[in-house]
Amino acid sequence: MVTPTPSAAPTPPASGTTPLEEELLRLAGSVPDPELPMVSLAELGVMRGLRLLGPGRVEVELTPTYTGCPALESMATDIERVLHDHGVPEVAVRTVLSPPWTTDAISAEGRRKLAESGIAPPAARRAAADGPVPVALAVRCPHCGSTETELLSRFSSTACKALRRCTACGEPFDHFKEL
Repeated sequence: MVTPTPSAAPTPPASGTTPLEEELLRLAGSVPDPELPMVSLAELGVMRGLRLLGPGRVEVELTPTYTGCPALESMATDIERVLHDHGVPEVAVRTVLSPPWTTDAISAEGRRKLAESGIAPPAARRAAADGPVPVALAVRCPHCGSTETELLSRFSSTACKALRRCTACGEPFDHFKEL
């Protein structure tokens, strides 16, 4: 069952966790995203944490890519199944909305896998607080590498992707939108 918690802070990453918590976090994080199965929940950056609450009791924290994400229930069910299969009888999945997920949470491996699957990954938006703000001037085609691409539709198979076409090679492709 997914329980929304709008103001809860995410659990810190593996530092200070037990080896069992680290292993369970690895297992839960390895679950493929239901809409982008080429990337895991950890690679997508939606896995926020895992805590042992007691013997056989685990709480997992997920942050959806956007509020109302229809895949959230499927993610929770898949995490529960994986952890039940590894001997955890009681699994609670909690939705954490703050801080919100951004595309900066996608790991380098996740970006690589998106591109390898024909989906242009979002541009990284991280910048130093006092540094320049990065601006994406073009979207690179994941098929031929050209930056000569055009927007066909602001939405694709999921709300977090846009449909583009490369004018160099003519191939259409999904672009994971920057958030």
